[in-house]
Amino acid sequence: MYNSAMTTFALFKLCLTAQASVLPSVDLPPALQRVLTDYELAWQKKDAKGLATLFAEDGFVLAGDQPPTRGRAAIMTHYTGLGGDLALRTLHYEVSNKIGFIIGGYSHKRGEPDTGKFTLTLRKNAAGRWMIVSDMDNGNQRR
Repeated sequence: MYNSAMTTFALFKLCLTAQASVLPSVDLPPALQRVLTDYELAWQKKDAKGLATLFAEDGFVLAGDQPPTRGRAAIMTHYTGLGGDLALRTLHYEVSNKIGFIIGGYSHKRGEPDTGKFTLTLRKNAAGRWMIVSDMDNGNQRR
């Protein structure tokens, strides 16, 4: 009985994980897609300065298991030494005037199941460019 219950639970958990990873992607308008594309490229190059420039001057990184990081200089320090393969996809987004957000998933390679999810809060600057106000992400697996 115990093994049967454990097997059923494992299959249930696997089904939930599979369901979560099949949420469809949505296309972004070019100005918002630029944010994700630039983020991916800077992350892949391990370019902490490039990542920091995507953020508003008073932006936040809200990484798991860490206090918030605020401001471009602190964000650049936070991202120093980090990076690697990254593929971002959008699950939902909205914009209203100068404020917007993107909810998405990430993996190491395009087409692979999501290994985590993220939210980007955005604000349009005076030049009309979308900047990241906050970046919050976490993995899909318990630690």
